[in-house]
Amino acid sequence: MTRLRTAILISGRGSNMDALIAAAKDPSFPAEIALVLSNRPDAPGLAKAKAAGVATAAVDHKIYAGREEFERSVQIVLETYRIQFICLAGFMRMFTPWFVGRWGGRMLNVHPALLPAYRGLDTHERALADGVKIHGATVHFVAPEMDEGPIVAQAAVPVLDEDTPQTLAARVLMQEHLIYPMALRLVASGAVRVEGNRVLGAPTAQETALIVPDAAAAPRRIS
Repeated sequence: MTRLRTAILISGRGSNMDALIAAAKDPSFPAEIALVLSNRPDAPGLAKAKAAGVATAAVDHKIYAGREEFERSVQIVLETYRIQFICLAGFMRMFTPWFVGRWGGRMLNVHPALLPAYRGLDTHERALADGVKIHGATVHFVAPEMDEGPIVAQAAVPVLDEDTPQTLAARVLMQEHLIYPMALRLVASGAVRVEGNRVLGAPTAQETALIVPDAAAAPRRIS
C-alpha cells in the first residue's frame, strides 16, 4: 500500500498533531506523517514530533516581508520532503490564494465549532454567550476564505449548564482528536469525493456519533 505523504503544520503544542501521529503509526493507515512544520521555531509541538520520530522543520514567518514570501519558503520545504497532503493543526496563519490554490483539495483543517457557525477565534466563549445547546468540531478542506471549504466530518458536543469556556473547549478538543484522524483516513483512502461544496461518502452525524465516545463525558486533563 502506498501511503499519502502528509505534513502537519502547527504553531503551538500540537495536540491534534499527537492524535494524527498516533493514528498513522498503524501500518494500515493510508497516510504517513512525513513532516511536522511550524511557523514558530520555539513551538512545543516540534519537540514532541521529533520525539515521536517524525522529521521537523521551522519557517519563521517573522523574517519575511509578506505572507506570500513566507509561503514560498514553506512550499520549498514541502517539496523537499515530497509532501502530497497537508493537515493544519493549530496553525495560526492565514494562507494566501496562491498557496491554497497549489494545495486545493489536498489540505485539511480542524476548527473548534460546527461550521459554518462561529468562524474565527473565541468560538467557545461566543457559543456560551449565544446560549446554544449544541457546539462541536469540524474537519474541512481549506478554502481561501477563513474557516470555509467542504466539510469532511463533524462531531456535536452538548453544552452543559455548568460549562465554562475552558470545560467546553476541553470536551470539544476530545472530539477533534477523534474526528481528525478519521477524516484523514477517509480522504487518504479515497473513500470520499468533493462535489462543489459537499463531501460525498463521509459519515453522517449519526454514524459519527457511533464512532466517537460520548461528547458529554468528562474529559481527561489536558496539559
